Amino acid sequence: MAGETSWEESYPVAYFQSEVAGLKPTSEDGDDQDEDALISLDAVLPDDLLEKVLSFLPIASIVRASSVCRRWYEAVHSGRCSWTKMSPQKPWYFMFTCSDDAVAGYAYDPSLRKWYGFDFPCIERSNWSTSSSCGLVCLMDGENRSRVFVCNPITRDWKRLHDAPGGKAPDYSALAMSVDRRTHGYTVAVAKCKQVPQDYYQWQFSIHVYESKTRAWLTPFAEVLVGWRGGDECVICNGVLYYLIYSTGVLRNVEPRHCLVMYDLSAWPARTSLMRTAIPVPCSLTCGRLMNLRDRLIMVGGIGKPDRPGIIKGIGIWELQRRREWREVARMPHKFFQGFGEFDDVFASSGADELIYIQSFGSPALLTFDTTQKLWRWSTKSPVTKRFPLQLFTGFSFEPRLEVAS
Repeated sequence: MAGETSWEESYPVAYFQSEVAGLKPTSEDGDDQDEDALISLDAVLPDDLLEKVLSFLPIASIVRASSVCRRWYEAVHSGRCSWTKMSPQKPWYFMFTCSDDAVAGYAYDPSLRKWYGFDFPCIERSNWSTSSSCGLVCLMDGENRSRVFVCNPITRDWKRLHDAPGGKAPDYSALAMSVDRRTHGYTVAVAKCKQVPQDYYQWQFSIHVYESKTRAWLTPFAEVLVGWRGGDECVICNGVLYYLIYSTGVLRNVEPRHCLVMYDLSAWPARTSLMRTAIPVPCSLTCGRLMNLRDRLIMVGGIGKPDRPGIIKGIGIWELQRRREWREVARMPHKFFQGFGEFDDVFASSGADELIYIQSFGSPALLTFDTTQKLWRWSTKSPVTKRFPLQLFTGFSFEPRLEVAS
């Protein structure tokens, strides 16, 4: 299929599992008298210079180069800080089908506009929650919300964190991750929400935070929300956890069903009610997706019809400024909205750096939006195929990096 490349082509040698032995040059006639005169350029090239040369390649080419010989393999997987200076890599998008089977899918590289068959580590089922930051991806089991993993999908380095507090089966939960680009230390936040027994208007809400430095969980905040419940969407931006909550009341069409609240992770423990930080969303939304683009809080939302707010009529992108005001960045042109075919009121959207991905759950079509160039663009055709009418798809984005470990 055009535009598709097998991940095995980029990752031969059993995908990092084997090492390729270096080859020693010999003379054709078997005479070794000139052996000392045969000098390999690779042998005299310092490690830092070799890494510098490789760092100018796209990351898929860098990993392909690791199969040339043992020394190149070790250079690519050294984890040295020299990889922090590599050429900027646009975030990839991992797409897969929603099913009970083991997760396997395809990763899209927007720089080369290619898809790669990709076996994502750790994730076992399609209902897992994900969050990514600076090359690491955090995953939470959809059935046991205490099981949390952190991995680098490119190097396949991963670890399971200590079980998160707050119960294994809350009614709603959300996951967020933030990596310090200088130290590579990371913070994981899990927000859990459970209905107070026999009271639909009251919900027990708690925030649980893991720091890689201490390797421990803390619960800095807990509160009972009245008239609002938690959801599955949160993000960390500039040390603040932003979280979308949903009204449990019967609202008029003019009132938004969503609200954004925030919690400063550096100021715990806080005794202020979460609702005091509430920010109304810019319009009636069918759903909202939060993301951190270069320390800017971005929300991609489905715009509801005025008379029927649960029916989507378009998609908008907004940026939160000064923690209180929404600025509209863009609205999806109608021709792209129609290009998905039938678009449900909820959809998948994530991004990093300056790139936003949008995907309908009912279609493998993938749309990108560059926030710098204000450019909408379809990806090359996805190799994921729809095998039956009601088949669903999902995905998430992550930054491909080599120097960050879990």
